[in-house]
Amino acid sequence: MAGVSGPERRYRYVGPAELTALVRPEAEGRVVRSAADLDDWLAECARAERAEPFTYVVGTDGRLRLAARRSEHVVCAGGRDVLAAGEVRFEHGSGHWTAVEISNQSTGYCPDLDSWPAVARALDGVGVGHPGGFTHAVVFRRCEECGERAIVREGDFVCVFCGGDLPARWNVAP
Repeated sequence: MAGVSGPERRYRYVGPAELTALVRPEAEGRVVRSAADLDDWLAECARAERAEPFTYVVGTDGRLRLAARRSEHVVCAGGRDVLAAGEVRFEHGSGHWTAVEISNQSTGYCPDLDSWPAVARALDGVGVGHPGGFTHAVVFRRCEECGERAIVREGDFVCVFCGGDLPARWNVAP
């Protein structure tokens, strides 16, 4: 996937306002600065938890932050804007970690597919292998007729809420 031209897009939180009340410094995602940080954090997680994807964000500082899967992205990000958000599952093999599943699935930030380069840089920066693109890519749009956030499924740019046409270009936040 081609990189983003110009400055990277920042995604602000667009999800339910009541979830921002959950944001607290002690609840923020764990910042991963190295493969050793990832080793330490995953060692603290239960085996069953390590088998499923984690919530992640890439902060505007370019750092990967991780939290348990059922955590809200806005909490993981400390309420701040992000360069990317979604879910990631890791596997360990040949002496290093690899992100084997990774998505941009975050209904709180609704990041576009152009967020991948930020994810790749964050993973590369800590020495974590990755597939080179989202393994599950989600296309988000805001319906200009009813205002709802929608997911485009199978290339069908039609709002499931009102039947209106969804725009071809990302438009979830100003």
